[in-house]
Amino acid sequence: MPSDTLTTLATLVGARLRANGLMLATAESCTGGWVAQAVTAISGSSEWFERGFVTYADAAKQEMLGVSARTLAAHGAVSEQTALEMVAGALAHSRAHVAVAITGIAGPTGGSPEKPVGMVCFAWAAQDGVPNAETRHFEGDRESVRRQAVIAALQGVLALLED
Repeated sequence: MPSDTLTTLATLVGARLRANGLMLATAESCTGGWVAQAVTAISGSSEWFERGFVTYADAAKQEMLGVSARTLAAHGAVSEQTALEMVAGALAHSRAHVAVAITGIAGPTGGSPEKPVGMVCFAWAAQDGVPNAETRHFEGDRESVRRQAVIAALQGVLALLED
């Protein structure tokens, strides 16, 4: 994907958030803050980006976002259940109105038959809405998987804002 795709998506997200007087928070694992970087690369993003959580380790997911040890033990860090708890935690631990969470296996190591490299779980939520989770499988090397995850995360935020 061309890098201008990220700029275009981040610009659209920002315009929609700003038009609705909303703030965004991110909760990222495998993308390492890339969604936050993409949105803060847009001039004026301080009007609509509230904060980002980079919770790579399970302990960080628990401490910063309130993901339960039970969820991590039962479903693993890479699961829709964990993504849903991450997005709820991002809203609960920020002043944002909308949040996105991403957790996955970017590779090249760390995959398993049940959870292969390229598997990424997302969750999106608004303060007053029902959270939505989705699992996607991306192809390519580590950077490609991460880039595709950032694009999907931003596309999901746009879809949430359109509803």
